[in-house]
Formats: sequence, structure tokens, C-alpha cells
Amino acid sequence: MAAAAKTQPARGDEESELKQLIRTRSLRIGRFTLTSGRESDLYANLKPTMMHPRGAHLCARAFLSRIPRGVEWVGGLEMGAVPIVAALAAVSDIEGRPIRTFFVRKAAKAHGTRELVEGLASGESLEGRRVLVAEDVATTGGSILAAVEAVRGLGAQVSEALVVIDRREGAAEALAVHGVALISVFTGDDFR
Repeated sequence: MAAAAKTQPARGDEESELKQLIRTRSLRIGRFTLTSGRESDLYANLKPTMMHPRGAHLCARAFLSRIPRGVEWVGGLEMGAVPIVAALAAVSDIEGRPIRTFFVRKAAKAHGTRELVEGLASGESLEGRRVLVAEDVATTGGSILAAVEAVRGLGAQVSEALVVIDRREGAAEALAVHGVALISVFTGDDFR
């Protein structure tokens, strides 16, 4: 007897599941000061979702479905991007669409190779490569822009950024000034 084929859930079903997981594991309502210094009534700490086995899988699949053709590398600023790009590397390989990933340190290490961008092997380079910058949550776009500047400094071509949640508080507009389009899985309004 042949084994039954494993069917993949529809993208909408997976994203509904991811939305619910984010709602139960990662959102808080109240008054919070964000990294940007702004105050908000919605706080999204996506680490509890991204570090959960199912959450990591669902975030990676949602990202993989939105990565524009031709993108060779995906990475972003530590710490927000690290869990998702690690999961993305694994899931993209399983799905037969391998995407290489990296992360950008907030400051270069004071020892060893003193690299600002981590994840590239000796001899690998982002120069001339099409790179997508990833982040968990976008508010003003500052973390995304820091990563964009770091990889552009290495010669990468960056024209898109991808986030799990765009709070819609100015990130898309700020990034557009720098030639970067913001793509998101969800917006803050999806959770209000």
C-alpha cells in the first residue's frame, strides 16, 4: 500500500494559525515605550512566537512565500531577524527553494574577524548580490535601515525589506526614501 501524500495546508490556513499564535504568545495591550521611543498601546515581542517550533515554521513559510524572485540572501539586524532567518534557511531548503541567510551585528566584535555581517563563509560575499532585509516588527524602520546600510556597504543590492508585522507607523515611508519597499505578513491593524 502506498503511503499517503502529505498535503500542505493552504497559505491562508497557515497564516491564520500564525496570527493566532502571535496573538496568544507575543502581544500585549497597555502603554509601552517602543525601541523607536514612541509610545503605543500594542506591544509585539515576536521572540516567543519565532522561538516556538510551530511559530518558527509558520514565520519561515510566510516569509518564503513573499521573497521576490531573484533574491539570493536574506538577513537583518540582530536580534529581531536572527530567529526568523535561521528558520527560513532550514525551511527554504526543505521546500526546495534554498535561501542563504546572514545577520548584521549592532556593532562589530572587538575580537576574531571583527565582522559586522555574520553567516558568510570564507570567500562568500554580498557584493553584487540581491539581498532582502528581514525584521520581526517594523515601526519607524530604523533597525531595517541599519541593516540595509551595512549590507549596501558590502556592495549588496537591496530594494525590499520583509517583516512579520508592519505597525504602519512610518517605516514604509522612511524606507521608501532609501529605495526600499516594505513587505509585511501582517500589519498592526490585524491585531487591534
